[in-house]
Amino acid sequence: MSSGGGYPRFSPAEMARRRRAVHEIMGDQDVDYLIVYGSERSGSGVPWLSEWPVTTEAALLLTPGEQDVLLVQHYNHLPNARRIASEADVRWGGPSTVTTMAELVMARLGEGQRVGIIGPIGHRTYRRLAESIGEMVSLDDAYTRLRLVKSGEEIDRLRVAAEMSDRAVLALADHVQPGMDERRLAAIVEGAYLADGGTNHIHYFATTPMADPEICVPAQFQSTRVIEPGDVLFCEISANFWGYAGQVLRTFAIADEPSPLIARLHQAADAAFDAIVSVVRPGAHARELVEASSVIEEMGFTIFDDLVHGYGGGYLPPVLGSASRAHREIPDLSLETGMALVVQPNVITPDEKAGVQTGQLIVVTEDGYESLHHAPGGLLRIG
Repeated sequence: MSSGGGYPRFSPAEMARRRRAVHEIMGDQDVDYLIVYGSERSGSGVPWLSEWPVTTEAALLLTPGEQDVLLVQHYNHLPNARRIASEADVRWGGPSTVTTMAELVMARLGEGQRVGIIGPIGHRTYRRLAESIGEMVSLDDAYTRLRLVKSGEEIDRLRVAAEMSDRAVLALADHVQPGMDERRLAAIVEGAYLADGGTNHIHYFATTPMADPEICVPAQFQSTRVIEPGDVLFCEISANFWGYAGQVLRTFAIADEPSPLIARLHQAADAAFDAIVSVVRPGAHARELVEASSVIEEMGFTIFDDLVHGYGGGYLPPVLGSASRAHREIPDLSLETGMALVVQPNVITPDEKAGVQTGQLIVVTEDGYESLHHAPGGLLRIG
């Protein structure tokens, strides 16, 4: 990972690898031109292929054998986009990025040629494009498959994001005090990595009395609740570094010993984590990871969030639940070297009154797995 122009960059060889992979799936689908779309900071294909993080709106046009064209909104974003996406022909999207993109494609499109599309494009935006250039071929599934296995440079960037996420956990341990309200937690976490170029991907928190718990999973938005001695604090933290995020989940007892219930919940979570990662290896089927988590149900508990999910460039397959909580079928998918997974046995009571969080981002290696996080594990204590 280099730092050209003051920004983190992937090597020319890595960017060429990505472009070749996308050109191959274009060929497989008999697609001549590809639009990669993103808006409101969503749409990982644009930065993966151009390095420009999506802001308000961006659309990338790929034509094999020609320079990529990147359309950006707003006009005042152009100077920065040209510095970051330095290999693309960066242009303003005009009053309507969709209209400008349609005009670009129409100027190139020949009889019988087909256009593909990748990205979170809404119905109205899709229809406006289709009215000009015809129906498009979705390459989203093929693109997702490309993102499952990470290159060495991608794993290196994940390491940076994981280290920043670990710093955030350590900052909680150092700075959380009874008497502060939950909103302070976000400030503590973000202060651990902002100065080094990290940004918030997610930070979810919850606090509740261990003696009479009322919450089993972290909340996406913090309340004004004041933290008190005897509370349990659990969190899910992901610091983002230029398109790649770590993910670490931890539980803290506040200024008191863990209650017997919280201790037993965490015992189940630790046992499940150890059992799951013990079967992680190339060739392991997703079903094996689910089966390894059976200790959760054996101890009388269940989960609320997903048990395991792919990561790094999106919320990726396999997305797995446990035997007692599965919102989807287990996919027919086997692990490969270079896959990144978050193992997160968020164990809760069946009545959904109490829960704990533990887990972190790992990478599948040739002989097992490597954790990208080094923050202390186990049931921790603050104060």
